Amino acid sequence: MTATEEFIRTLEALKPGDLGKLRNLAGSSLDESVDGFDLFAGLWWPLRQKNQRAPRREVAWLITKLYAFCPMPQSGGATLASRLGSLKAADERTAQRWQEKFDKLLMLPLNQIEPELQWAISLVRDNGAGLDWVQLTDELSIWEREETRLKWARQYLRITR
Repeated sequence: MTATEEFIRTLEALKPGDLGKLRNLAGSSLDESVDGFDLFAGLWWPLRQKNQRAPRREVAWLITKLYAFCPMPQSGGATLASRLGSLKAADERTAQRWQEKFDKLLMLPLNQIEPELQWAISLVRDNGAGLDWVQLTDELSIWEREETRLKWARQYLRITR
């Protein structure tokens, strides 16, 4: 089991009360809440001590908040970009709006991406699809690389290479 898989399993084991606390921290930095910091540190730090390949703190904090926001089970291979690309909009205007929001998501740096990821993940959840949290975590860990964003764009547009 990879460090990322272990981290996601830890998130899946959270109690509803802990998920609620984390959900209330959406949009906040790690140091804004002592309770949030303590809860996160209890999840991430033991894994990081055991395995230096654990997701870096910034990415792990983002994924923790996103998972608490929309706690869907891990679904291998169900990447966020491909799930979004497979959704059918009710009309052309909605489809255009989704495309614009996805384009904006691809252009944002990691420290500004949370609201757009919340939108994308909630859209996937509302349409009954699962999500590959492990893949999402690994890809956000290398979000600064242009090839990561190009991969998302190809998946969204259903272009394979």
